[in-house]
Amino acid sequence: MTEQQPQTRLDPRYSDPAATATAWATAEARLTAAEQFWISTVRPDGRPHVTPLPAVWSQGALHFCTGPEERKALNLAGNPHVVLTTGTSTWDKGYDLVVEGAAERVGDEGRLRELAAAWEAKYGRFWHFDVREGAFHHGGGSAFVFAVAPRTVFGFGKGEPFSQTRWRFA
Repeated sequence: MTEQQPQTRLDPRYSDPAATATAWATAEARLTAAEQFWISTVRPDGRPHVTPLPAVWSQGALHFCTGPEERKALNLAGNPHVVLTTGTSTWDKGYDLVVEGAAERVGDEGRLRELAAAWEAKYGRFWHFDVREGAFHHGGGSAFVFAVAPRTVFGFGKGEPFSQTRWRFA
C-alpha cells in the first residue's frame, strides 16, 4: 500500500459555520488509536452484513482478519467493497470515521509478520498470531488478512462545532 495525501473538503451542508476541515494526519491518528471497528460487507443475495472487529492502520490502509469460512470472507470473495466505521456512541461528543474502499487479501508472509506484530502491540498477547501458508494462525484456526486502502473517508465531528470532512484519494 502506498500512503497518499487525499483531497480534503469540509462539507458546509453538514458543518457549523465555525467548523474547519479536520487534517488528514488527525484522522490517521484516530484510525491508528481506534480499537473497535464495524465492517459492512455485502452478502451474495445483496443484503448487508455488519459485524464488529479489531483493525490495524498501517502503511496507508486499514487491516482486519477473518476466518476463511466466516461470513465476511465469503462475502468478500464475491464483492470486495467494504465500509469500516469507528467512533463514539454519543451524538454530541467525539468523532466518527467512515472508511470506504475495497478489501484486498494480504498473502506476503513478511508483510503478515509485520501485521501480526502490530496486532499484538496494539491489542496485547491475546491477539498473538503465527504466520504460515499466507494467513494468520491462532489456536486451532486460521484467518485471512485483508487491507483496505481508503477511496473515501468521512469524518464527523460531534458537538460544537459539528462538522463533516471528506477525504478523497486518487
